[in-house]
Amino acid sequence: MSNAPTGLELYSQTADDVAAAVISRYSTSFGIAARLLGPRPRPHVRNIYALVRVADEIVDGPAHDAGLPPERERAVLDALEAEVADAIASGFSANLVVHAFARTARECGIGDDLIAPFFASMRTDLDTAAHDDVSHDAYVYGSAEVVGLMCLQVFLNAGMSAPAKPAADLVDGARRLGAAFQDVNFLRDLADDADRLGRDYLDGAADDERRTTVLDRIDADLAAAASVIPHLPPDCRAAVTCAHDLFAELSRRLRLSPAGAPRVRVPDGVKATLAARALLGRPPKGPRS
Repeated sequence: MSNAPTGLELYSQTADDVAAAVISRYSTSFGIAARLLGPRPRPHVRNIYALVRVADEIVDGPAHDAGLPPERERAVLDALEAEVADAIASGFSANLVVHAFARTARECGIGDDLIAPFFASMRTDLDTAAHDDVSHDAYVYGSAEVVGLMCLQVFLNAGMSAPAKPAADLVDGARRLGAAFQDVNFLRDLADDADRLGRDYLDGAADDERRTTVLDRIDADLAAAASVIPHLPPDCRAAVTCAHDLFAELSRRLRLSPAGAPRVRVPDGVKATLAARALLGRPPKGPRS
């Protein structure tokens, strides 16, 4: 007698496989880190990433390239948010990425308090070209910090009988790690965001003094996040350490590269070394070490 999954189980496994394909095609760094997660949290983190990536692609080019005007992009984004809410309530979506995310949200306690700010930040990309410090912080909270908080919900609650509320220090660490990731990417993509998308997220960070201020903030956020990684469940620590160290390495390389230099990357060999280091249980690296 076959033990192969059928029905909803098969559908949900297929949805998880689709989410895994999204992260493997779009991000080598997060893909490497996700592979270091234990089997309990791994599919759920991939499910979060897949939804976030699909929403991001609606506002960052592919929808425009397909011929959608801004008002239609907004409508597609609104429909995606509504579909997520419906799938969380019902337990099913015909959209495999949404179905995968909804399964994770239901199991791990990811609610509208995190989902709504994320979609609000995505909408900001449709009508805000330049940010000051206040709008930057609001955007980063919705686009990155809440994603860190979603992952924290997974780390603590995947496979548990009922979701638990995370401790305050873990909440702060998740938010600050997400913020550091986002600001690193803003600095890496400064020219592309300006030239291709017409956006300035960092209020003139091409200026050396402003750029240094942003890098100092990134390093402080990375240090704060590193201090709480030991408090995470054991099957999550290596992955979070690896992701932290990859972005700490990017921060270090950004300091050594002048504004306007080609997009900073971490070579594959260095990525492999950082992953191996994390897998061996080494503590997170400092951003300048």
